[in-house]
Amino acid sequence: MAVRKFKPVTPGQRHKIIGAFDEITASAPEKSLVVGKRGTGGRNNNGKMTMRYIGGGHKQKVRLIDFKREKDGVPATVKTIEYDPNRSARIALLYYADGEKRYIIAPNGLEVGQQIMSGAEAAPEIGNALPLKNIPIGTIIHNIELRPGQGAAMVRSAGVFAQLTSREGIYAIIKLPSGETRKILATCKATIGGVGNSDHGLERSGKAGRSRWLGRRPRNRGVAMNPVDHPMGGGEGRSSGGHPRSRKGLYSKGLKTRAPKKQSTKYIIERRKK
Repeated sequence: MAVRKFKPVTPGQRHKIIGAFDEITASAPEKSLVVGKRGTGGRNNNGKMTMRYIGGGHKQKVRLIDFKREKDGVPATVKTIEYDPNRSARIALLYYADGEKRYIIAPNGLEVGQQIMSGAEAAPEIGNALPLKNIPIGTIIHNIELRPGQGAAMVRSAGVFAQLTSREGIYAIIKLPSGETRKILATCKATIGGVGNSDHGLERSGKAGRSRWLGRRPRNRGVAMNPVDHPMGGGEGRSSGGHPRSRKGLYSKGLKTRAPKKQSTKYIIERRKK
């Protein structure tokens, strides 16, 4: 994966850095794995705006991704690597030996024509999904389940990976991309390797219009508002607005928002780095 820089021919291209799309091998998605997508514009079922700064954007179709990987013991061949407008990572189309087709998140190093498999008997190789109890210690993993059979919930974004550091009884100890170390049931599945498209973090949009294409509307700062509109609004000149806080008055930038009695806290060995 590489990135493309542009000559400053126009103001929008002066700082533009985007992915090179070298690894993509298909331009159209598999029709049987695509469903329509309707945007809400940030409105609820009554038409009231409940989320601000959302709306517009290019038309998108949802690709149905297999996060459960429950077809154990059935080999699959990677047919294509494709772009997905709904996520930062690339996706891979699998053709299973029984004729079924499914999409998965494309890990780093996955290539067209490669054979992959899921299940306890699968080898710990790139793209294979197997229970944490069957994965060697120190292996780089992604697409980690939190409950057996639930489907991958963590480590799914472009370029991220976790590491299986050890095992304690029925639990596996995982070091997550945030720096957090936590216990996860060893019967939960994970996929070998890190998520592909690792250069996604180097991309720069170059102009405001690219955010509009993604469905993001302009976000105005609280300090630029009037006191009636925001707790940080008002003041003479460019005043900072005091302690940073949200529109509803809750402190931000440092306030811990995690519930103190949250059940999953007992599984966290080391909290994420600040």
